[in-house]
Amino acid sequence: MVFKILRPFYLLYAYLMFIAGLLVIFPVVIVCVFLGQPTGGNIVIRLSRAWSDFWLFVIGIRQKHIVLEKDDADKNYVFIANHCSYMDIPVIFQAIRYHNFRVLGKYEMSKIPVFGTLYKLAVILVDRSSPEKRARSLKNLVSSLNKHISIFLFPEGTFNESDIPMAKFFDGAFRTAIETQTDIKPFLFLDTIHRMHFRSVFTITPGINRILHLPEVSVQGLTMQDLPALKERVHLLMSEAMLKYR
Repeated sequence: MVFKILRPFYLLYAYLMFIAGLLVIFPVVIVCVFLGQPTGGNIVIRLSRAWSDFWLFVIGIRQKHIVLEKDDADKNYVFIANHCSYMDIPVIFQAIRYHNFRVLGKYEMSKIPVFGTLYKLAVILVDRSSPEKRARSLKNLVSSLNKHISIFLFPEGTFNESDIPMAKFFDGAFRTAIETQTDIKPFLFLDTIHRMHFRSVFTITPGINRILHLPEVSVQGLTMQDLPALKERVHLLMSEAMLKYR
């Protein structure tokens, strides 16, 4: 009851802190544009992690890690997680603490003036509109992995607004893993839907936010013929864990 009364003030405070954190790091982000890849991009990821640490702490969201298997800090991964809230975005940086990584991004977004320049620092652009562009995108992925940069995707593509544990997976994460022979490391964000429901960005609630670190899934030796079975295997792993822990 008390929190309902204070909620408007809490929301105002939360978003003021959100903006304040971004304003602090923004001048350095601009400098990173001139540093280019991979140095500038790696710095942007570290700055984003610091912003996430600051914002979640000051608004009263505490992280709890449930580690079924630690990730190897010396290894590259295709990281994946469930997607049910805008709160998933800052929590990515809580889950991936010891890796430089990039989110796979759509090529079209890079064409937006100003934003596109910053966007290219934090993502690996993928363009599958033609065989030649697909080949170039794959080359960029392999190049990033060779520079010890992992990859992150939401295999559901968009928010899971259903009652089932995990929505249907798209092929992207699994195609990327097989094409680059990079093992998959799944996370589950168990409480982000409670910290901010997908129906509105004005539903932020302080409290515990659990991150479940699932065992990695090897793709070594797999081919595209194995993609459907791999996708089903990972979907089952994440669905069963979601039912058990949520």
